Amino acid sequence: MFHQVELEGLFAIILSLSIPIVAIVMVFITSIKNKQSETQLRLSLIEHGTEPETAKLLIEQQEKKSNKFGTLRGGCVLLGAGLGAACNGFLGVSSEDMYFWLTVGAGMGIGLLIAFVIEYKLTKKEQRERGEQAAVE
Repeated sequence: MFHQVELEGLFAIILSLSIPIVAIVMVFITSIKNKQSETQLRLSLIEHGTEPETAKLLIEQQEKKSNKFGTLRGGCVLLGAGLGAACNGFLGVSSEDMYFWLTVGAGMGIGLLIAFVIEYKLTKKEQRERGEQAAVE
């Protein structure tokens, strides 16, 4: 009937297609459950004498911190890795050699340090500008 290789291939295809579908369904189920629990909590707060607007503010989730420097970090890491690989190319180090990967890793670390310094300076600049705006108002 079916050979073992054909069954393994069929099984791999079915699993690879079902994993994203299951993940999407689970995200929807989780979001629906969260909304239901928030509604129940808000109703119980209102029943115990809390004003509806206050109950809504208590239940709302805090805004997540924006990761506005994520692209900067990623770019600096990739730039550092590329520069490390380029240095290895100029020095004639092969990719099988351990020093190749050490140099690429060191380049990535240097890229992260550069990203940190840039983030620090930009954050300090934003804080100074906010302080100046608050003083003017």
